[in-house]
Amino acid sequence: MPTKVWQPGVDNLEEGEELECDPTAYNSLHAFHIGWPCLRQRILIGTQLEYLKYLMFLERDVNWCPLKHTAGDSDMDADNSDSDSDSDEDSEDEDEGESAAPVLQLRKVAHSGCVNRIRAMIQNPHICASWSDAGYVQIWNFSSHLNALAESETEVARGGSSVFNQAPLFNFKGHKDEGYAIDWSPRVTGRLVTGDCKSCIHLWEPTSGATWNVDATPFTGHTASVEDIQWSPTEDHVFASCSVDGHIAIWDARLGKSPAISFKAHNADVNVLSWNRLASVMLASGSDDGTFSIRDLRLLSPKSHILITIKHPITSIEWSPHEASTLAVSSSDNQLTIWDLSLEKDEEEEAEFKAKTKEQVNAPADLPPQLLFVHQGQKDLKELHWHAQIPGMIVSTASDGFNILMPSNIQSTLPSEGA
Repeated sequence: MPTKVWQPGVDNLEEGEELECDPTAYNSLHAFHIGWPCLRQRILIGTQLEYLKYLMFLERDVNWCPLKHTAGDSDMDADNSDSDSDSDEDSEDEDEGESAAPVLQLRKVAHSGCVNRIRAMIQNPHICASWSDAGYVQIWNFSSHLNALAESETEVARGGSSVFNQAPLFNFKGHKDEGYAIDWSPRVTGRLVTGDCKSCIHLWEPTSGATWNVDATPFTGHTASVEDIQWSPTEDHVFASCSVDGHIAIWDARLGKSPAISFKAHNADVNVLSWNRLASVMLASGSDDGTFSIRDLRLLSPKSHILITIKHPITSIEWSPHEASTLAVSSSDNQLTIWDLSLEKDEEEEAEFKAKTKEQVNAPADLPPQLLFVHQGQKDLKELHWHAQIPGMIVSTASDGFNILMPSNIQSTLPSEGA
């Protein structure tokens, strides 16, 4: 059968039909898995299986050349049926000095309890904070493990590395329940805020000697579990939180323990938040009601926000660190979508494109012009992050592994070989 583009929300998969990845849609695409479902992606990750309680560090030495097919050790490897000519080409490529296949190295550290969420300090990435399902938050110094990965040139087989036992720098057991919300301040080194499933938020202040003072009196204002927290990119004492109660709250630690602002954001649980670091008045949120919203914090009237419906619960959302109008969203229908809010529908341009390509596009009339890209192929998508140094590159994690992708229709620059 001839291949065709599958349109989410328009086309249905018939019995016996399968979706296949088109490598030409990507500048770069890699997929790999380590055998255990992970919530957090270096790459720094935490496992969620009861019998595998690890923190893990992955060093991915990736061939960043433009994609012919660079999936490495993934399930996306090209069909070998006509591989004779491909093998010859690969040999020629290697003879010309191109990079070898990506190498995955792994370090594991024992963790007490399943890892609900883990975050690395922005200013000192070797310092990390983890939320445990046992109800406490721990701070770790992982410099020795990161150094070992950086110095090692030997591939570590999946699952073959030892589990290191290491004591955390600090352990806080003052939360009343387990939680997921956690964020390091991008402006004040070592400042941390954590929220739990009992609607309480605690502020951490660093002290000398690699320890922290955690305010025993929590910030209160939500009526249900605090799901996510984000510090302001421009204000030292201001952070935002979202909750199962459907609200978003803005807090100023100088003004007491109640929210400075609180508003109804969605009609169901608000799962995730992202505060735009390039346009600090913009706040994005995603909900179980299948919508994500964009708000200008200068205009908090009920009708002042943009609401986009995906129809499936939102599991992760993040603004691009390189383009102020671009963000990525993952949802429970196993899709990762990329959006550019600066785009508008241009009917003349669309007509010119159709005439030039002689292509009949049967896209739905209500397809948002801001939708740039749809990525699929993972199961139970949990979290995504933009690459901090490489514009247009995203890392996503799901129950069946990781994807590192760079769509071809997003303006980006691959690093030069050896960079």
